[in-house]
Amino acid sequence: MALLPVGDTLSKLLTEVISPLEITLWRTLAQAALLGGLALLLRHRLRGRMISPLVALSGLLVSVTLVSLISAFHVMPIATAIAIFFVEPLLLTLLARPLLGERVGPRRYIAVGVGLVGALIVIRPGMSEFGLAALLPALAALAYALNMIVMRRATRTRSPLTLQLGASLCGAGLLALAMAAAPTLGWPTPRIAAAPAWAWGALAAAGALAAATFLMIAYAFGREEASRLAPVQYLEIVGATAMGFLVFGDLPDALTCLGTAIILASSAYVFHRERASEGGEAATERSAAGAPGSVTTAGTCPNK
Repeated sequence: MALLPVGDTLSKLLTEVISPLEITLWRTLAQAALLGGLALLLRHRLRGRMISPLVALSGLLVSVTLVSLISAFHVMPIATAIAIFFVEPLLLTLLARPLLGERVGPRRYIAVGVGLVGALIVIRPGMSEFGLAALLPALAALAYALNMIVMRRATRTRSPLTLQLGASLCGAGLLALAMAAAPTLGWPTPRIAAAPAWAWGALAAAGALAAATFLMIAYAFGREEASRLAPVQYLEIVGATAMGFLVFGDLPDALTCLGTAIILASSAYVFHRERASEGGEAATERSAAGAPGSVTTAGTCPNK
């Protein structure tokens, strides 16, 4: 999460010379090449099917996330885009119950609602200077939350390295098809051939950062519940604000800071309730089993 804003900054710089779709394609290819080399060195870490419908879905969701975010970076400060994107932990909490079977109580649903109000303050529908582009980070958040759930399921039968390499290959294939269809669909024509030399280095660096970060994320989600990992993403908003100021001189305005604070506070409360729920469930299990040191849990409701 601390490294992601560095890749975002490189992507924003690249939008000045090539389109968001091209940036996503080439950095995904760089990511796949690096992961492929790592897979050759760590063949013993490969487990499960590398190409499957579930892995292809992960590749599609990552591609949608990146194209949406990079398109947003082109028209708005990184910190603003990431602030809107931060509804993702809240969306992940909403999706964790129907798609992962993780229990979510009413207090957490209320916190999610409050967090979405914070997102609306940042987006400012009808008054946003960015127009419909303000919705792109929200689309990225939804795709990213869904991918976290896909990764949670996929890593049950395959290693994170297998998943990330397969998803990168599938994503690159889908992006290449989209690029080939760009002229027909009226999208910007490829400009990579005319890009300056520094752009190739930036694409390679962005791909390397993506390979490292998504591999670490996959390992984390393969070992821990999605709702418990969500608060770690707070680091990203700090890094995005710092990089936006250092590189572009951008600072969030007062309403963006207010909305971001509401989103982060809601996410923090969701995390707090998750930990309280786990403690209550553990105590209930010990009490029911008659284990030594069991505690009374009367008056508590562990699934809130």
